[in-house]
Amino acid sequence: MISNQILQNTIDGLKGISHIDLCVLDIDGGEVASTSNEFKGLSGIVNEFAMSPADSQEIQEHQFFKVYDGEQAEYILIATGSGENTYMLGKMIAYQIQTLLVAYKERFDKDNFIKNLLLDNLLLVDIYSRAKKLHVQTDAKRVTMIVEAENAKENNMLETAKTLIGTSTPDFVTEVDEGAVIVVKDVSEQSKPEDINRSAMDILNGLEKEGFKGVRVAYGTPINEIKEVSRSYKEAKMALDVGKIFFGERKVICFTELGIGRLIYQLPIPLCKMFIKETFDGTNPEEFDEETLQTIDKFFENNLNVSETSRQLFIHRNTLVYRLDKLQKSTGLDLRVFDDAITFKIALMVVKYMKYMESFEY
Repeated sequence: MISNQILQNTIDGLKGISHIDLCVLDIDGGEVASTSNEFKGLSGIVNEFAMSPADSQEIQEHQFFKVYDGEQAEYILIATGSGENTYMLGKMIAYQIQTLLVAYKERFDKDNFIKNLLLDNLLLVDIYSRAKKLHVQTDAKRVTMIVEAENAKENNMLETAKTLIGTSTPDFVTEVDEGAVIVVKDVSEQSKPEDINRSAMDILNGLEKEGFKGVRVAYGTPINEIKEVSRSYKEAKMALDVGKIFFGERKVICFTELGIGRLIYQLPIPLCKMFIKETFDGTNPEEFDEETLQTIDKFFENNLNVSETSRQLFIHRNTLVYRLDKLQKSTGLDLRVFDDAITFKIALMVVKYMKYMESFEY
């Protein structure tokens, strides 16, 4: 259904072109949009005209037209002007509004189609038959992006995203809940992964300029068949969650960049707890002090290089060795040994994952 504001903007523009006053009423005579106050008190006449078999009629120097949605009359258009062409102009305007109705109905149907496609609610045969009816290309290269923002609900991020992306593109912009906007983007002209990443950054930067806070964009892998859109959407959802856990500083994250975090994310919590207990032998990694955590992060950042780590921490090499020895005594793991370092790194990621999942239990 077209909003009243869109209808008002439409007839305001058409009045500027035709120089006749216009009024759009619903089928019960309620005013929807108008360019003048002279149409007040015509609801009774509108009801009579609506019940008549006529598609158009001149009543009290006003031209009445029915605007159809399919075979059902949806609106009544009233046109009033002093020229001889009022009837012809009114009929053209009624057709214009009717065309607008069809366009919005098709857009709405496409939106429902994309939502059901994302949620995997369609049979394979239905996907292709509905795509054909809605003139949606089935073999285009697409990628699904999920966009989140802290103030998405308050500021109607969906409409802002639609405006930024535009209606003339082959992209689809929708939402399946109020907290995030989903963009099914056509990337047929984008052959390199960095091109897709740049598109995601453009969306993020555009929303930030519009006042949205904490914007994050996650996207799945490109797909070449419309039936695979739901897979790209599921990948984007995982990328969004895993990105929050392990890549908190990144605003844009791709499914293919998740690394081992993708595996950890799929582990059951009981198995994670067992692994942490066995790895640290009763020691709680959350109890490490800030100095120890900083040392661990910097050591991994420098690929287990003692000299470079001590230089960046502005401490003597022997001081770093002392800290690593102390950590080995408390955990049983020597970070200078490659196998122990891998175990320790994975264990810290598992702890982050557990903390993230536990936050949803409260």
